[in-house]
Parts: sequence; C-alpha cells; structure tokens
Amino acid sequence: MKIDLAGRTAVLAGACHAIADAAATGLAANGASLSVHGEGRPAGVPDILLLSHPLDLGSHDPEPLATLARDTAAEMGRRGAGRIIHIVSAIGLVPMRRYEAASASMAAAIAGLRALAMQAAPKVLVNAVAAGFVDASDGAADPAMLSHIPLGRGGAVDEVVNAILFLSDPMNSYTTGQVLAVDGGWTTGYGRNF
Repeated sequence: MKIDLAGRTAVLAGACHAIADAAATGLAANGASLSVHGEGRPAGVPDILLLSHPLDLGSHDPEPLATLARDTAAEMGRRGAGRIIHIVSAIGLVPMRRYEAASASMAAAIAGLRALAMQAAPKVLVNAVAAGFVDASDGAADPAMLSHIPLGRGGAVDEVVNAILFLSDPMNSYTTGQVLAVDGGWTTGYGRNF
C-alpha cells in the first residue's frame, strides 16, 4: 500500500515480531523517519506512535505500553496532532478458552486504547489493528485452526501492515477508537454446519 508520509516521524515501541518489523519497513518505505523506542528517538514528538503488543498466546502486562501511549498522546495533543496505533491480537476481541490470561491482557489493551481515543480526541487519533492467525512460516497451517476462519486461510504479514498503513495515512482523518480486525473473518464467529 502506498501512502505519503514524507516529513513525518514515527516511533515503534514494544514487542518484536514479524508484523512489527514489516510495519516499520512499511512506514519507512512510505517516507516516515522511523526510530525504535529506546534506541534513539527523533527530536520532538513523533507524528505516529506504533505500539507493538506481544502476539504470542502468553499473557503480558499492557500497562507499560498504555503509559507510553498516554504520555505521548498528551504531548501530541499539546502540539496539535498525532496518531497512536496499537498492534494487538484478535484474541482480545474474541477470547480463546485455553488462553484466558492472554485474552484478558489483550482485551485490557483494547479497552485502554479506546478510553485514550476518547480522552485524546479531537487532536490525536488512537486505533488498533487486531491480527488474527498470520502464517509467517511455510504456509502449512493447522487445519483445525483454518476451519474457524471463514476465508479458509491464514493471513499474510503484508495484509496486516496494509491496515496499519491505512490508519497511518494522513488522508484517513475520521477514524479513532477503532480496532480493525485483520483475521479472515475469525472474530465474526464460527459458522457451524448445524
């Protein structure tokens, strides 16, 4: 996806995984000056803060990223504009019974970003992309998992990155407090044959 981020700064913070790496590459390829939180920050407040939550099925504490989001939103608000985009797992929207702690921590991150979207509006847009099953390996997905995805396949990293770029696009100026699920329809429900 091509968007114009020339002259804009972006900061990536949080967990390292294939989606975060590809999102950083995508932002830079579209003209953003990118830095990684803790490895040198661009002067001033970034235009885009990309917060990468762990996408494994372990639980995590969303508070450190939530604190960074709140602090950055306050700075962006004083400056007059900004975007905060979370990368989360779709299990925060539809919990998995075997992974209740991971589902709960991701749901907490989603609730936090929605609250911040209300607090930071109208100057700062706060959204998330919820990744479903993304097949970053050899394409051999578990048939049981695929049976729960209406599109019948795992997603590609680039499909998730395109959603992140959509939320980063300066032309997208009326979306806040939203969680865009890129999950092949998994969060819409499981279609049983009875």
